[in-house]
Amino acid sequence: MLSLEFLITTLIVVVSPGPGVVYTLATGLGRGGRASVVAAFGCTLGIVPHMVAAMAGLAALLHASAVAFATVKYAGVAYLLWTAWRTLDARGALSVEAAAGERSDLQIVIESVGINLLNPKLSLFFVAFLPQFMAADEPRPLLVMSELGGVFMLVTFVVFVIYGLFAAAFRDRVLSRPAVMAWMRRTFAAAFVAMGAKLALTER
Repeated sequence: MLSLEFLITTLIVVVSPGPGVVYTLATGLGRGGRASVVAAFGCTLGIVPHMVAAMAGLAALLHASAVAFATVKYAGVAYLLWTAWRTLDARGALSVEAAAGERSDLQIVIESVGINLLNPKLSLFFVAFLPQFMAADEPRPLLVMSELGGVFMLVTFVVFVIYGLFAAAFRDRVLSRPAVMAWMRRTFAAAFVAMGAKLALTER
């Protein structure tokens, strides 16, 4: 049975700003409400491989192997920097413009999945986070872990949708001010660079 402590902790973790939150906000501003929901779905989908890795014990490999951890980590750093560059590009994936409907839902999903997929700390997070809310003598640990992970994903999706729709509500105001548009692109790009730097400096 889900505990209130688990739900509160999950909400705090999900609400905290991270690459997925920034990406969803930027998509809401740049492409509107529908695209932000797609981005929220993609970011949530990007959690699945980490949960599976934790359940399969692959996260332990990331923790034990410096090479494996560094490989995934720097791939994530490169992806965040690439996303920052695309954000600065007025024609990029996160462009804030009136005719921003050219990218398909699939392209947005792939890009948003990559945001969470290339973050090795997320796999380690599941190893450290979920077991805290499981009994030591739990007879079905994988089932309980998948249930807790499913709730975590549901909360992530709901919170990200709220973030995205909130950003989309201000889209028209942003579009009517070119200076604000440019400032928003630089702000989101700087956020991705900062998160890339933070990831680069993290240890196992």
